[in-house]
Amino acid sequence: MIQWIRRTAAAGAAVLLSIYGAAAYYAWQLPDSYYIPTDGTLQVDTMLHISAAPSDHTAVQAATDSAPGTETASLQLFGIVPIKDVEVQEIERPMLVPCGQAFGIKLRMEGAMVVGMDSVETTSGDRCPAQEAGLQTGDLIQKVNGQAVDSNASLQNAIAASKGDTVSVTYVRGAETCTCTLSPAFAVDDNRYEAGVWVRDSSAGIGTITFYDPETGSFGGLGHPICDTDTGDILPLGSGDAVAANISQVIRGTSGSPGMLQGSFRDEVPMGELLCNNRCGVFGTLYENPSEEEAIPMAFKQEIQTGEAQILCTALGDTPKAYDVVLEEIDYSGTDSTKNMTIRVTDPELLERTGGIVQGMSGSPILQNGMLVGAVTHVFVDDPTCGYAIFCENMVRYGLCGS
Repeated sequence: MIQWIRRTAAAGAAVLLSIYGAAAYYAWQLPDSYYIPTDGTLQVDTMLHISAAPSDHTAVQAATDSAPGTETASLQLFGIVPIKDVEVQEIERPMLVPCGQAFGIKLRMEGAMVVGMDSVETTSGDRCPAQEAGLQTGDLIQKVNGQAVDSNASLQNAIAASKGDTVSVTYVRGAETCTCTLSPAFAVDDNRYEAGVWVRDSSAGIGTITFYDPETGSFGGLGHPICDTDTGDILPLGSGDAVAANISQVIRGTSGSPGMLQGSFRDEVPMGELLCNNRCGVFGTLYENPSEEEAIPMAFKQEIQTGEAQILCTALGDTPKAYDVVLEEIDYSGTDSTKNMTIRVTDPELLERTGGIVQGMSGSPILQNGMLVGAVTHVFVDDPTCGYAIFCENMVRYGLCGS
């Protein structure tokens, strides 16, 4: 009898340990906030049953002006074991047109970004005025002596016009606007005054439009930011255009060598305006709907499942086509806002043409169960058939110049 009691107690302890271990795992794995449709309820799809109940703290209403309808809910394993409290916000489910068209990006910065420094050879030796002044790579130079700088040429002209006198340089570093004093150096080889700095004032490339909102005319694309190739920093957007593009050639991806869509801008007349470049993509307005697809519901992250899905992308010409993929893993925790899902291309036609995911396909919308769930963002360098994708929810949330 005693032996039976011991065995029963040990088995019960093991069960409890497993249950609380599972609760701890889900507390780490599940996100801290959710969107739900208006008048809907939070349903979390996991292997073990998790229910959501009103929390003891009712509304998170500290700033309900910025998050109306936000409340807290308690996630519970089997309706009994508490996991954690989460924020739940009711929103009207967006109806978005999935696109997949390739488009050209013309991005102009509001200033000139420092991407490197170099010594200036003078009659008295080498020196780097920019470094002496305290400038760093990634700084965005906006003014010299109060005059706006909007290009590499305007910066060079302002420095040359100084005739060697010190100049006041206004620049942005992170979120802070700063000022420094720079003493130009006379370059003997170029016969002019220079700052010893390399800058970039614009960028251009090809990506994919993810969605179009027929209610507002707004769009989102890429699913990740446009970054400077030298510094890795997100390029600050001053102004920009979206233009139609045509894909003329594909460089297939292979292990260790990402492929690329190559094409050209079809028309110099813009099809839209860029308004924001942030961690979840590029966003702006289009002058007309670029797609013949119907608007479909956006999936909330808790509605997305592993398994079969499709992507829309333009692998040749200017017309997108649907291709089969599989969602292999979903990271609901949101630790990286652009790498929420792992996808694998399974469509034979796309694999034959591109080898899988290639540069230029970023932003290709992902469809599952009649809903828009996300967009392709990155390729695995060692396996181009696989890559990462972002939740569409994140693109919509951070779309119009969100943080």
